[in-house]
Amino acid sequence: MTYQHDFIDSISNISEHTWNSLTNDHVFSGYAWLSALERSGCVNKQTGWQPQHLVIKQSDHIVAILPGYLKDHSYGEYVFDWAFAEAYERYGLEYYPKWLCGVPFTPVQGPRILCKHITPELINYIEAALLELGENGLSGIHLNFLSEHTHFANTTLIPRRNVQFHWQNKGYQSFSDFLSALNARKRKMLSKERLKIQQQNLTIHWFSGNEINEALLDAFYLSYRLTYLKRSGHNGYLNREFFALIIKNLPHAVRLCCALKDDDIVATSLYFISGDTLYGRYWGAIESQYDSLHFELCYYQGIELAIKEGITTFDAGAQGEHKLARGFEPVWRHSYHTLFRPEFKIALQDYCERETQALQQYFIECEAKLPFKHE
Repeated sequence: MTYQHDFIDSISNISEHTWNSLTNDHVFSGYAWLSALERSGCVNKQTGWQPQHLVIKQSDHIVAILPGYLKDHSYGEYVFDWAFAEAYERYGLEYYPKWLCGVPFTPVQGPRILCKHITPELINYIEAALLELGENGLSGIHLNFLSEHTHFANTTLIPRRNVQFHWQNKGYQSFSDFLSALNARKRKMLSKERLKIQQQNLTIHWFSGNEINEALLDAFYLSYRLTYLKRSGHNGYLNREFFALIIKNLPHAVRLCCALKDDDIVATSLYFISGDTLYGRYWGAIESQYDSLHFELCYYQGIELAIKEGITTFDAGAQGEHKLARGFEPVWRHSYHTLFRPEFKIALQDYCERETQALQQYFIECEAKLPFKHE
């Protein structure tokens, strides 16, 4: 049975039931998350994230979807390709637009081929359909943070890897149990950082999605904006309407951690639970003078929640080598790419091969820095 495909410019062209029947319940690839991005205006042509989802059918029945976007820049992707954009510019060529499959502003590996059953025939068809985009003036295609990366091993797309740091629950019964697995120096460091929260008279409160009212949302969004403004000079990629939609439509997945001083919220961290993984996604401080508060809200509280709820993995976000000292371990993340101009594709392949060699050594060095006791 032959495939057919189309590109659609809005997730609203597909029913929520159809979309979610293919996602395996992953929160960031689900209809509620991606629809909220579109409905809130966080992704559209004006923001440089124009929806262009690939829909594959058999006999008019949707069998696979790849959430995709036409990009006019490389912001909010976390798989960095600025060097290639600059190379195109030096040669007087247009690097943008490009087509990207992924979840905007979300460096989380997960389903990118939304499908009940992936076959070699489907992968071959997806590759052919994406390569046709070269006829539309695009510079290339990029599939970021995809959990189905092994299926692309025999395609012409070029693999690229990067390293993140995730905490793994090794059957811990409490935070103290986790601490006991660390060497004495790191155990003392973590305990000292957590003690500082008490010494500064800060209290921590957790709220589930159904408990987040307008005042809590306001406090979170203020902290989010202020922290982005201080760090990046802008108000953040996501607006208040997006977060309101997520809290309304995914309350079971949402957890908000707040730090309070004298009943006033001074910092927040927004988490999501999907399957056996806890995701720490957005941190912000309204008052930033408190020592070790970032570590408490973004790492230690997440570890405690994961232990309490029996969650296997805690993904606290991209980058952050300082996580190693706090028990987060290096993991590989995967993407696939190609550029349509042959000379640049060759350069991309060489670049990715050399980058992988360097990262393999970096991965080994990271493992050597882990704070766990030697058995």
